[in-house]
Amino acid sequence: MNTQFSNGTKLDLAIQERFCNLPNMGKVQAEYVWLGGGFEARCKTKTLDKAPESVADLPVWNYDGSSTGQAPGSDSEVLLKPCAIFNDPFRGAPHILVLCSTHLPDVDAPLGLGKGIPTNTRDACNEIMEKVKASEPWFGIEQEYTLFEADGITPFGWPKGGMPIRPQGPYYCSVGAENAFGRPIVESHYRACMYAGVNISGINGEVMPGQWEYQVGPCTGIDSGDHLTMSRYILNRVCEQFGIVVSYDPKPIEGDWNGAGCHTNFSTKEMREEGGYDKIIEALERLGAPGKQEEHLAAYDPNGGKDNARRLTGAHETASAEKFTYGVANRGCSARIPRMTEKEKKGYFEDRRPSSNMDPYIVTAKIIETCVLPDFS
Repeated sequence: MNTQFSNGTKLDLAIQERFCNLPNMGKVQAEYVWLGGGFEARCKTKTLDKAPESVADLPVWNYDGSSTGQAPGSDSEVLLKPCAIFNDPFRGAPHILVLCSTHLPDVDAPLGLGKGIPTNTRDACNEIMEKVKASEPWFGIEQEYTLFEADGITPFGWPKGGMPIRPQGPYYCSVGAENAFGRPIVESHYRACMYAGVNISGINGEVMPGQWEYQVGPCTGIDSGDHLTMSRYILNRVCEQFGIVVSYDPKPIEGDWNGAGCHTNFSTKEMREEGGYDKIIEALERLGAPGKQEEHLAAYDPNGGKDNARRLTGAHETASAEKFTYGVANRGCSARIPRMTEKEKKGYFEDRRPSSNMDPYIVTAKIIETCVLPDFS
């Protein structure tokens, strides 16, 4: 397969494959993955003499934080702490992907690891998840995204400088070359996530042409943020090989087109048990308490709610950002109670407000903070 980039350059991936098929001579390639200063994925590779049995066997590493917007040039070193291991779908076994958190150096601390840098949102999330561990919080996150041509301007499948012939309608969960644009990417990502060990639970075409969704979960506690973060990294890598750009912008095209969200489904052990419906309503009432709407929306995109404000208008299957609402099977509410949850009087609810570019560690921690943590204080 040839991958063509915006400057016209073509790379033949079959040539790369010849070298990738060479024996690795007993070595293991460990791809360290972390979030940069703009919450974008970054990565670098370390050679290991053998496969680790756990993250404890992996060495702490470092990178130049001044080149990622996370440190000044005069004190540029940021440390990478391995947190989770996934199989590497690009290199295959025995090679691995290593999800890392980011820390300041501290020569007096164990392993030289100091406190997390400001963009390290995982540590605070993990602390909250540990506090409420007995509640067994489950999250299922629906990641919507939009594929763009290599120019980063034209949604994939759209005419250059123009609009699709037909309005929204035929593209959601669609089939056919006239409706579904980019399925080879979507299927490649799906299988890569399964191989990696990411708990991906499904895919579908979305309402705007060139827009897709996949779901991660249910995952417990901190695993939700870890698996979603790694799934995004894998998607970016897959799109890179196809010469396609992936966008997590919550409103990639202005006008009468759907935005992109990251709907977050949530439940606790009590909500999933008999009589759990009352606990679900209690959690939703907490989300609607005075000041909570503003507090959550400020946390539901990386720019303090400004990105999401373009999406949460009350149209295109969203609720207005002005007021928190919830309802059964209502996709025009801030939070939706599934019809079967109402029927069975137990289950989960869906917070439809998080934007497609949200930080899963911040969002899952915020939901726990409001809905569960008061019971553990």
